[in-house]
Amino acid sequence: MKIGITGQDGFLGYHLSQTIKYKFENYKLVPFERQFLENKKLLESFISSCDVIVHLAGVNRANSNEEVYSSNIEINNSLRKALINTSFKGHLIFASSFQEDSDSLYGKAKKESRLFLEQTISELGGKFTGLIIPNVFGPFCKPNYNSFVATFCSKILIDQTPEILNDSNVPLIYIESLVKQIVKNIELKNELKLINISSDIEIKVSEVLGILKYFKDSYLKDNTLPLFNNSFELNLFNTFRGYINLEKTFPIYLKKESDERGFFSEIIRSEIGGQFSFSTTLPGITRGNHFHTRKIERFTVLKGKAKISMRKIGNDKIYKFLLDGDQPGFIDMPIWYTHNITNIGSEPLITSFWINEPYDPQDTDTYFENV
Repeated sequence: MKIGITGQDGFLGYHLSQTIKYKFENYKLVPFERQFLENKKLLESFISSCDVIVHLAGVNRANSNEEVYSSNIEINNSLRKALINTSFKGHLIFASSFQEDSDSLYGKAKKESRLFLEQTISELGGKFTGLIIPNVFGPFCKPNYNSFVATFCSKILIDQTPEILNDSNVPLIYIESLVKQIVKNIELKNELKLINISSDIEIKVSEVLGILKYFKDSYLKDNTLPLFNNSFELNLFNTFRGYINLEKTFPIYLKKESDERGFFSEIIRSEIGGQFSFSTTLPGITRGNHFHTRKIERFTVLKGKAKISMRKIGNDKIYKFLLDGDQPGFIDMPIWYTHNITNIGSEPLITSFWINEPYDPQDTDTYFENV
């Protein structure tokens, strides 16, 4: 099945496209670029190549609310004309917002666009699914844009105090949960029209801020992995980790307590258990070249010299860290970052590994890609 995703480089588009790329071998992604929306031939060529189009592209912020409205209507009108010109009879999934029923011009544009695109697909003989999506959070969302969670993470990590304008209960859905819902609707065969995506949780804005502040104190100040009371807190923690400045934070060096016997260092203090392991690596050998989408993982070099490299999936920038057992230190691996460790010394490298869940061969959450 050939799937095209408009807005592929955005927050939701990134997670959806990478999930399809690495977890669904029976799907083929059709490349999309923002310029297609402004070029009739390129847009029509894109549409003609797709069995399913997940339409995520839109404008959330502009110089005025009126511009947000007009820009979204313009984008969706361009799509509508291209669908007609190509006689598209496939499946169009339209990502709308819970703001459809609000007084905002953004919500108005989303609703109007959903309705005229549904009518267009119906007249063409295709299949249409509209998704009403609540507030979404997760790693790599742009701060100060459309997620207060992203803004809070960004601010508290640079020691700023986020401002709460309205401390109400907010429905939130984690990006991975939303992606699963979208993929589920790609696979459904029946003629669905409109689906209200359920949130994972409803929580006060101040509660989210309190949890994030606790994560900062526990994780970055006390070197303690906090206890997660539910899956939401784990997802929020992985979101928080996604905003940490890797180059300014890692490696973190361990305290050494020395006496006549040698020295002692605490690797990690954890309230959540997990799996501890270690490895030896011969000189010149590299381990790893894989990434995880939910796991928390820590590499600690105990003896020898190592280079740890990591790269965000879909990005070319490589982060490199040098560690030496003479000054034990660790690197934590963010989710969606492929990583490896290489012995760059002349003696065997000894590395300790901690991960927050035991290895499950039926659900490894491990995807291989060279750094």
